[in-house]
Amino acid sequence: MMKDVYNHIVETIGNTPLVRLNKITKDFPCEVYAKVEYFNPGNSIKDRIALQLIEDAEKSGRLKPGDTIVECTSGNTGMGLALVAIAKGYKCVFTLADKMSREKVDILRAMGAEVHVCPTDVEPDDPRSYYSVAARIAKERNGWNPDQYNNLSNRQAHYLSTGPEIWRQTEGRITHYIASTGTGGTLVGTGMYLKEQNPEVQIIGIDPAGSILKHWFDTHEVKPELARVYAVEGMGEDFIPDNYDRNFIDHMETIDDKESLLMCRRLAKEEGLFCGSSAGAAVQGLVQLKNRFKPTDVVVVILHDHGSRYIGKIYNDDWMKEKGFL
Repeated sequence: MMKDVYNHIVETIGNTPLVRLNKITKDFPCEVYAKVEYFNPGNSIKDRIALQLIEDAEKSGRLKPGDTIVECTSGNTGMGLALVAIAKGYKCVFTLADKMSREKVDILRAMGAEVHVCPTDVEPDDPRSYYSVAARIAKERNGWNPDQYNNLSNRQAHYLSTGPEIWRQTEGRITHYIASTGTGGTLVGTGMYLKEQNPEVQIIGIDPAGSILKHWFDTHEVKPELARVYAVEGMGEDFIPDNYDRNFIDHMETIDDKESLLMCRRLAKEEGLFCGSSAGAAVQGLVQLKNRFKPTDVVVVILHDHGSRYIGKIYNDDWMKEKGFL
């Protein structure tokens, strides 16, 4: 029988490599590894939740053959959903905020999805927001809205896949897990599994300045009025998704746009890892936390997606200069 042959692209999701960081962490006292999620077929960690969201909805009867999937996305979840939808025969409609890269819009349309671009600088409940537009279209077309923010299948995907993979790859030696904030699934779902294996594993979220998640974690207060627009994509929030549970988070670290985007460029040039902005943010947070680590520690940081989605932004000198990042 042939080996390593798959029936369709969805079967290749998961089992991504763990790669040691060397130059960026050369003055660290401990081992640091990156979980390189752009090895997923849709080039991001969101492929994992796309499959879980759809299969759970099929099992419950909420998603039926020929249905339309309608979701608000930063791009990566949409790409994952589009891949799974192609394999299973669903149509897709996605809404994105206008701060997202042009590459993401073009990729989603190339995968056959209908895409609506919505203004970034409006409240979540504003009828023009990408949350509201997705909800309206889902209602009008009797579509299924996965709701990655509040659907607990999101974090379950990481409890069932990302967490076990990291535990196995580090042979249970992991002491710190670092991931950017966002819907909460990557951070909390993986954290739930790792803490189940060893309650001493530290789960650390990296949050952009302008998101309200760090303030919520530190104070237990939900203050949407503190939110402001930031440049890094696919992370942070201006509300608290249901996938969050502070019982599985030990610390949140704030990062700035400039340092995060420059870290993306360093990862490419110094480590050969061509990543997106949330990965740069996660590694920038890692660097800021260097003094927390001991020689016996084993740190794993998530690299969420691929840099090809950000050619016109992070890796474009003109855009970086225009925004004041170079």
